[in-house]
Amino acid sequence: MTQPAAIQEAPSVAETRRLMTEKLGSVVPEFEIAEKAELVYQINRLKRDMNAVILAHNYMEPALFHSIPDHVGDSLGLSRISARTDADIIVFCGVRFMAETAKVLNPDKTVLCPAEKAGCSLSDGITAEDVRKLKEAYPGAAVVTYVNSGADVKAESDYCCTSGNAAAVVKHLLAQGHEHFLFLPDEFLARNTAAELGIAYVCGAEAAQPVKGEPTIIGWRARCEVHELFSVEDVERVRKQFPDVVILAHPECSPQVIARCDIAGSTSAMVSYVRDVEAPRYLLLTECCMADNLAAEFPEREMLRLCSLRCRHMNMITLADTLASLQKVQYKIELPEDIIERARIPIDRMLSIT
Repeated sequence: MTQPAAIQEAPSVAETRRLMTEKLGSVVPEFEIAEKAELVYQINRLKRDMNAVILAHNYMEPALFHSIPDHVGDSLGLSRISARTDADIIVFCGVRFMAETAKVLNPDKTVLCPAEKAGCSLSDGITAEDVRKLKEAYPGAAVVTYVNSGADVKAESDYCCTSGNAAAVVKHLLAQGHEHFLFLPDEFLARNTAAELGIAYVCGAEAAQPVKGEPTIIGWRARCEVHELFSVEDVERVRKQFPDVVILAHPECSPQVIARCDIAGSTSAMVSYVRDVEAPRYLLLTECCMADNLAAEFPEREMLRLCSLRCRHMNMITLADTLASLQKVQYKIELPEDIIERARIPIDRMLSIT
């Protein structure tokens, strides 16, 4: 989704404040909008002067999400956009692995991540050496790596996937004759994908061997530190209080939680559902800023904003740091040339089939 042209054209501070209030008045206090309008104005003016494009993930805080990005979305959508931008500078308002993906797709461009240490429990949960050891333990298995991983891990992989296209990538490989898949690093996404496809699952961390001739996903032990906190009790408590609610859960939630929800899907799928399907009310089991962003985007929809789980890494990306990143051209993503070349292969393969 491209942001409104009025915001892209860097209006005055007063007009910026008016636009932000109009969009965010129901979810962001007026004093906060007043404080941040000046930052938004400076960023929008500077990005135009520097021929920079700002990409923002759906988990950014509302005052940022609805003011400075040229494009917003999930990992897959933003990867596609970054691959075809003609901007000189890409500012990725998201965690480091997202900015690394943009750098792999744009090796000759300057890619900035506004926060120096915006990591991810999933990308931190596996190393390139782990992947090499798994490939030795499971020879012949196709390596499908979630985009929530470092570029060096992607470089050891055959295909990348996102939460929105994981099943499609595995189906593609099944059609090519593959039967065993190292699916890394998210344990719950691997389990949920196996369940969706009706195929077996084993944990690679336990060296369990798949059965020859039986399609099997071999998972790892990393989990999203936000999504793993949602519980069956959370779902049951909400349903008791709001029986008519539609609950949408991210596939990084546990299989037990997914089984008790109405819809499982990526952040992009959640946006589409809230936009297109009328329901009495909606609850998102994902990073809590996303519900605020959808409440601002679709004021006619009733969002249950009961979640208090904020990703500490996404929370590092602020308007002040985004401005400083542009002003100082700081926190550049730098990757070895061989990693860029090798990591691009599984990313391109993913993009070509989805």
